[in-house]
Amino acid sequence: MIYRRLGRSGLQVSLFSLGSWVTFHNQVDHVGVREMMAMAWDAGVNFFDNAEVYANGESEVLMGKALKELSWNRLDYVISSKFYWGLKGGEMPQSSINSRNTLNRKYLLQAVDGSLQRLGLEYLDLIYCHRADQHTPIEETVWAMHHIIEQGKALYWGTSEWSAAEIMAAWEIAERHHLHKPVMEQPEYHLFHRQRVEKEYARLYEHMGLGLTTWSPLASGLLTGKYLNGVPEGSRASLQALSFLKEGLLDPDKNAAVAELRDFAQSINCSVSQLALAWVAHNPHVSSVILGASRQEQLQENLAALHVLKALTPENVQRIESITEKYAD
Repeated sequence: MIYRRLGRSGLQVSLFSLGSWVTFHNQVDHVGVREMMAMAWDAGVNFFDNAEVYANGESEVLMGKALKELSWNRLDYVISSKFYWGLKGGEMPQSSINSRNTLNRKYLLQAVDGSLQRLGLEYLDLIYCHRADQHTPIEETVWAMHHIIEQGKALYWGTSEWSAAEIMAAWEIAERHHLHKPVMEQPEYHLFHRQRVEKEYARLYEHMGLGLTTWSPLASGLLTGKYLNGVPEGSRASLQALSFLKEGLLDPDKNAAVAELRDFAQSINCSVSQLALAWVAHNPHVSSVILGASRQEQLQENLAALHVLKALTPENVQRIESITEKYAD
């Protein structure tokens, strides 16, 4: 395993990490979660990503049970959670008015306590503002995240899917008031979605030392090649809750590009999934690539993308990007 610093911080995270979105609780039960976390750990993974909203809190519960059973040294692993959407529950309007789709101080200070309880931890290593909140002043959010860290409930904070201007505004507020600054961003990043990471954030890497923990490196499964002939049973697109993904996963032009990528991957002795994952990891601004898997075999194959990095010569990278750039946003 390769380890990279999380942005300009001193914390080192594994280049490939394991995430729980979609899979934990929805596709993988308690035993499966524990076994996949153990497999990732044995491969050198030290970072496990979660969020309050995943499976309405159940994803954190399952990860917490697995951590308890695995009994790893707490200093050796990194756990994250993310806050914004809140948890579903409560029929009265006042039960959600200050706890959903927000980054206000009241919500954040209570949300972190809920995650800690579900995960069975004394502190979280990383906490993210899962989306930007257009109705709460950024200054209020920055102070709340600072106080969570000062209370010892988290060690580092960052953002997910914030614009460069929003991230910079938060960083400047923290700089002005000598508060804990955001050190990482969790954006979607893959061969068909590149502009934000490669262009919009370009100035932030040097200016504030922004680190990235990227999600959806396989474009929700499109870059695995499994949708070349329709929607296979048991795939993400076959799940009712994720039916919104289907149109994009069946895009004929992108699937034609995936077929071409598959042929190129075979020429360098890897799968198209491994090629796509290695391409994301090849970006030096990426601290960790978050993997999702519903089966151990799938996780094992994806972790093997680490060995494809050495094949990504400048010529091969150019070839990979030329195949997909026409369809990338």
